[in-house]
Amino acid sequence: MLFMNTYFRVYTNGDVLGVEVGGALKNIIALGAGISDGLGYGDNAKSALITRGLAEITRLGYAMGADPLTFIGLAGVGDLVVTCTSIHSRNLRAGNLIGKGHKLDEVLNDMGMVVEGVRTAEATFQLGKKLEVDMPITNAIYEVVHNGHDPRDAVDALMTRTGKDEVPAFS
Repeated sequence: MLFMNTYFRVYTNGDVLGVEVGGALKNIIALGAGISDGLGYGDNAKSALITRGLAEITRLGYAMGADPLTFIGLAGVGDLVVTCTSIHSRNLRAGNLIGKGHKLDEVLNDMGMVVEGVRTAEATFQLGKKLEVDMPITNAIYEVVHNGHDPRDAVDALMTRTGKDEVPAFS
């Protein structure tokens, strides 16, 4: 491949829809990871959020016609993990500030950069409802970001939902 060399490796993926869905929705989960950090929750909480966020991304992508295997590759879990953990992630930083009590308008003005997860959360909230896909984390982040719900209350609501089996991520 033209762009491959000793410091840059390229993989291809024919599932354009899945790659696009993964690339967009990871920003919502990164907002949530930042909120978790801002609230002072630990690594285990963030790991659970990322893992269950991946399940939501996979469910929605599958409902839209994407290949669910795309989401366990670089365009899914690979991009999700780096966006939810990198100090360079705008969505992670914005979420962290929201978790610390800052208002969205203040965060966006101070950052001076696009925080993709904000608009993506609204669109995905609507799409999830339309396609009847279970997306509790996305819905909680939407409520915090767009309706001013308290992040701690959103976490409490997520944690006190009825228990269920982890598998399958889609059906």
